Amino acid sequence: MNKRAKLFVAGGQSGLVGTAIVRNLKSKGCTNILTRSRSEVNLLNMAEVKSFFSKEKPEYVFLAAAKVGGILANSTQKADFIYDNLQIQNNVIYCAWKYNVTKLIFLGSSCIYPKLAKQPIKEEYFMTGPLEPTNDAYAVAKIAGIKMCQSFNDQYGTNFISVMPTNLYGPNDNFDLTEAHVLPAMIRKFHTAKVKKHKEVVLWGDGSPRREFLYVDDMADACVFLMEHYNV
Repeated sequence: MNKRAKLFVAGGQSGLVGTAIVRNLKSKGCTNILTRSRSEVNLLNMAEVKSFFSKEKPEYVFLAAAKVGGILANSTQKADFIYDNLQIQNNVIYCAWKYNVTKLIFLGSSCIYPKLAKQPIKEEYFMTGPLEPTNDAYAVAKIAGIKMCQSFNDQYGTNFISVMPTNLYGPNDNFDLTEAHVLPAMIRKFHTAKVKKHKEVVLWGDGSPRREFLYVDDMADACVFLMEHYNV
C-alpha cells in the first residue's frame, strides 16, 4: 500500500474508529483518502454504494462504518442493529469485490465470542457457544461480516481480512447515555456529578464483570499495520 494509493475509509467522516484511521493514514503521509458522510453516500443503499465504487474505484477499503452502541441501545434496538449492519456490510463487501478492490479490512467486535468464553479469549472460541443476549443481534451481524469476507476469499480469491477490537474509547466517542458504550457513559456520569455536585454516581451491574479497553488511535495504528503487512 503506497502513500498515493486511493483509500476509502467507510465511517471516516465522523465515526470513532473511522476518524482515527484517517488521522493515522494522514500521519503516515497518505494523500488520497476518501471519506463520505451518510448524506453523500448512504451505505444502506446498494445503488448509492455501487455508484460510489464505480466512480471512485478505491484500491483499499477500511470498513469502519457501523451502527454501534452500548448495552441499552443494543438491547432495545435489536432490529435496527442487525438490519443496518448487515446492509452496510453486504453493500460494501460486495462492491469491494465487484469493483476489484485490492484489499479490505472489516471491523468486527469482541462480542462475536460466546458469553461464557474462557478468559483470556482465544480465536478458536469463535462460534463455540451462545452469545451475550443483550447484544446478540449486533454480534450475529458481525459474524455474518466475518463469514462474508471468508466466503469471498474462498470463492473469488479476494484479500478481505477481519479484525476484532475490544471496547474502544477516544476522540469522537459518543457520550449520549442512551447510546454510549461503558467508558464514555461512565465519563459522562462522573462529569455530570462533578458539575452538579451530586453526592453519588449510579453505575450498572454489581462491579464483578471485568472489561478490556483499547484507545482508538492504537486500534487505528493496528488496522493500518495489518492493511500493509497481513494478507489472507
